[in-house]
Amino acid sequence: MKQVLLYSGIFFIGTFCQFAQENNSSPLTIKEIMKGYDFVGHLPSEPYWSVTGTAIYFNWNPVGADSDSLYAYSLKSASTEKLDFETVLQLPPSKRMYSKNKTKIIYEKHGDIFLLEKATNAVTQITKTVEKEHSPHFTNQETKVAYTKGDNIYTWDIAKGTTEQVTHFVNKKTESDKKSAKDEWLRQDQLALFDVLRERKAKSEKAKKQTERIAQKRPLEIDIEEKSIDSQQLSPDGKYVTYITVERPKIARTMMPHYVTESGYTENENTRSKVGDEPSKYQMFIYDLAHRTVYPVVLDSLEGLDYIPEYTKEYPDKPYKNECRIGSISGPVWSADGKNSILEIRSNDYKDRWIVLLDVTNGSITNLNRQHNEAWIAGPGIGRSQGGNLGWMPDDNSIWYQSEKTGYAHLYTLDLVTKKEKALTSGAFEIYNPFISNDKKRWYFTANQLHPGDRQFYSMPILGGKVTQLTSMTGNNDVTLSPDERHMAFLYSYANQPTELYVQPNPMFSKSDKLPSRITRSTTDAFENYKWKDPEIITFKAADDAEVYARLYQPKTEVKNGAAVIFVHGAGYLQNAHKWWSSYYREYMFHNLLVDNGYTVLDIDYRGSAGYGADWRTGIYRHMGGKDLSDQVDGAKLLVSEYGIDKNKIGIYGGSYGGFITLMALFTAPDTFKAGGAIRSVGDWAAYNHGYTARILNTPVTDSLAYRRSSPIYFAEGLKGDLLILHGMIDDNVHFQDMVRLSQRLIELGKENWEMAIYPLERHGFVEPSSWVDEYTRIYKLFDKSLLGSDPRK
Repeated sequence: MKQVLLYSGIFFIGTFCQFAQENNSSPLTIKEIMKGYDFVGHLPSEPYWSVTGTAIYFNWNPVGADSDSLYAYSLKSASTEKLDFETVLQLPPSKRMYSKNKTKIIYEKHGDIFLLEKATNAVTQITKTVEKEHSPHFTNQETKVAYTKGDNIYTWDIAKGTTEQVTHFVNKKTESDKKSAKDEWLRQDQLALFDVLRERKAKSEKAKKQTERIAQKRPLEIDIEEKSIDSQQLSPDGKYVTYITVERPKIARTMMPHYVTESGYTENENTRSKVGDEPSKYQMFIYDLAHRTVYPVVLDSLEGLDYIPEYTKEYPDKPYKNECRIGSISGPVWSADGKNSILEIRSNDYKDRWIVLLDVTNGSITNLNRQHNEAWIAGPGIGRSQGGNLGWMPDDNSIWYQSEKTGYAHLYTLDLVTKKEKALTSGAFEIYNPFISNDKKRWYFTANQLHPGDRQFYSMPILGGKVTQLTSMTGNNDVTLSPDERHMAFLYSYANQPTELYVQPNPMFSKSDKLPSRITRSTTDAFENYKWKDPEIITFKAADDAEVYARLYQPKTEVKNGAAVIFVHGAGYLQNAHKWWSSYYREYMFHNLLVDNGYTVLDIDYRGSAGYGADWRTGIYRHMGGKDLSDQVDGAKLLVSEYGIDKNKIGIYGGSYGGFITLMALFTAPDTFKAGGAIRSVGDWAAYNHGYTARILNTPVTDSLAYRRSSPIYFAEGLKGDLLILHGMIDDNVHFQDMVRLSQRLIELGKENWEMAIYPLERHGFVEPSSWVDEYTRIYKLFDKSLLGSDPRK
């Protein structure tokens, strides 16, 4: 079959699938493994406990149905059953809010609000409307339940059962009511001339005053001036409302055509904009209900608010403007006694995180903690868009939070009186999802203390000290404690063992050596019939002496072909050289197939990956395709020097960020990589989204050098090896337009050793098994042809 290039149309699949099967020495086939969980088995997810702690609920699909169902495991009978629709409809969801004494629970389900009395299990439905209510919380010393409907806050009195509207936000167009001098003179002249007009005006003003007196009994009308409103919250004592207004600029978005549609016509989808958006403007306000006044939270005193980034020194002739660095505002988070609250504030250049004490009586703040990074603030429990991990210590006089102050995400406390900060944990590891025990005496958290790729569950005294490991199986232990904390339900997986659900007594309450009990068995017979490889976790020294972690898959000596494939995980800030079941499970199975056929496979946690601290995370700042790519090059050198790989037989592939690295590898390190498969790749970072890209590269206007050295499209002339580009045409994350632009660049450069396969009905994450099969058949064929010289078309 003659090779078909991009500009001649889309590839046909038949010959390539046949080639892949004829040249496959593995019992695995691409067609089977690319069925995904239909081949592996549908795994349990999202476990949570019943209110009483006697059952574990979880999503599961052991029978291969169209979708998951909710199952329940009983601790008493050690039995599992699928719950019927009506039962699921009545169950409280996993997200619940407890009263201080744990006797009452409020929650939102299907857009309505419910109250559950724990002692009697009696449920009261507070709302039952077509409109959606959400964000319930206790207020007025827990005598009322507050919730949000539309833009407004309502309260429901637990004892009386009455509902009250607390706020009345309106969105008026800002118009001047001031009359011209001419019109005002004419009005006054009319009133002076005609008695009837004067009498009517007097009656109207009297009626208006009476209406105003009645209005005093209703919520104050608050004009938010065509801005959107967010994070409405009523204080625990019911005296103050806090809310945030957001003024979002008008931005141009990318139109993405759908070519294969039900209508038969090309249909356009309006998708995201490109990096460099003008930042939204955030402002927090306080509504004093008793005095019917509204006033702003004043943030002018934030430490370092006038900071100018260091990179701007490289542009001495370009004025830097960022008139207001206030980005998102999260909170307030109230102390248990309801007397104090804290806010978390992010800068819109992503380089600062502030934690401040808020005085709701006047809107003033007190600076407590500033976290700053010349690159960008992030890390476990720190970088979440909805706000990082933080809260109040049991004494209500100090707060806790996570910080990368020492280079790794750890737990800290800060005394509000002395302003002294204390590190509760330390070391070359990360803390994940910390929370305080029911009795307020201990912490629980997950950490990778033993190894960057091994996550265990721990406990520690509330003020720090000895850390006790509560789980024992190597891999990933994702624990959910029972309401009384005496049992642990957890999702566990190992590198070659998919995720299953386990339960075990909490060692903090039980000193028995009882092993975890496995609740689910999800894998199919087809999956179990193959002996899946346990990849070796290795480290190697990069050119700058950094220690790089990687997964290594080695073939048996008798089939080893001297060729190697390097896989590059996506997502940028993600970890894959770990000891648990990978989210890249299709790729993991593909690597097993490659190894069966003689290939050596290396999977590197390059610079920018998660799990290794702040310096590793920010190693790609202002130069994507720098150290993240040199780590791949150094990995290739390792394969040649230590594992018997022919330097002329190394390929590379990956998706999303991995596709971007593949492009950079083929364009800027062409003597290292013979071939590459670039899946859903970024070709030009100036075309990607703002939230991700501006953290790492700033913006194209302010830091054009960073974009120029980081974008593959500027280096396409360096292509020597064989390049395969694969992309979904309705990818609303990395737009297909990106690869169309790159293809035009390659055409103009006269490059012939590249191909493109396009998928008209796929977005960023492929869905259809047929697309996965086509994609990985082409990648397999690419490596066999380019690295081994096999060509089915001759």
